[in-house]
Amino acid sequence: MFSRIDPMVRLLVLATLLASLFPATGPYRDGAQLVSNAAVFLLFFLNGMRLSRRDVARGMANWRYLSVLALWSFGALALVGLGFARGMEGLVPPLVALGFLYLGVLPSTVQSATAYTSMAGGNVAIAVVAAALLNILGVFVSVPIFAALGGGAEAELGTSGLVKIFLVLILPFALGQMLQSRGGQFVHDHPVLIRGMDRAAISIAVYVAFSGAVEQGIWGLLDAASWGWLLGGLIAMLTAAYGGAWLLGGAMRLDRADRIAFLFGGGHKSVAMGAPLALVLFPAATAGLILVPLLIYHLLQLVVSAPLANRLSAAPQ
Repeated sequence: MFSRIDPMVRLLVLATLLASLFPATGPYRDGAQLVSNAAVFLLFFLNGMRLSRRDVARGMANWRYLSVLALWSFGALALVGLGFARGMEGLVPPLVALGFLYLGVLPSTVQSATAYTSMAGGNVAIAVVAAALLNILGVFVSVPIFAALGGGAEAELGTSGLVKIFLVLILPFALGQMLQSRGGQFVHDHPVLIRGMDRAAISIAVYVAFSGAVEQGIWGLLDAASWGWLLGGLIAMLTAAYGGAWLLGGAMRLDRADRIAFLFGGGHKSVAMGAPLALVLFPAATAGLILVPLLIYHLLQLVVSAPLANRLSAAPQ
């Protein structure tokens, strides 16, 4: 059974358990943060090498699909996240409630949304390009949207915060794009190695962030009732994300393959973007609490996507 669980889920659970038992606190926090920043730098550098400029240009040509998906991911779901954040006030700790808003402003995943689009018989090419472009766009728009909707008090949005975003996220991606002619072939020839490095970087970021949450007493802050409200809210938000994306794809009169890609692209939220970005924006203790909804949502979206993809693939065309 364990081998059938998504590897990223296994690593996230392992990172959370390690942070709970052996959190990086006190004098160890700065070292762990430095390692995490280096891993995130490498993650975005590899992403810059992986996405060819030709694919970016081809994907941007389908502006109608991409623009509506971006408005759904960063606009509609951001407002949905804001609504849940306010609805959860008093039911869960304030920073955990704010995590619903943070979840709402994040872009879609790249790997899992693409994988489930393929399983369901959707348009894989547009799924890959759309998710990758949304992640690039997310570096620039997720933070301003989060601040505008009420999260600015918690995020480091001054000059130092912008410098950190540039150095840790934007600069390595730009370097990857510039060095694509030299190292791009290596990235394409070693997908297993690159995927492992991606997962390691994300897991390290989750470990450092959740260590801060453990230091703040996350397990004591959330009682059984709070966990119930949190889980119920995330299931409702997941339902709204998937249901809204499917209905919007129908309203756009997308063909079935594109509509399936839109469903997974519009329903998923990226822990690969969310965890590193949280460590750039927030102190470790704050980041850990804000990330709780994202970590659970990520698990739920994977649990729901597999049977949903199988059902779509088996449905009559």
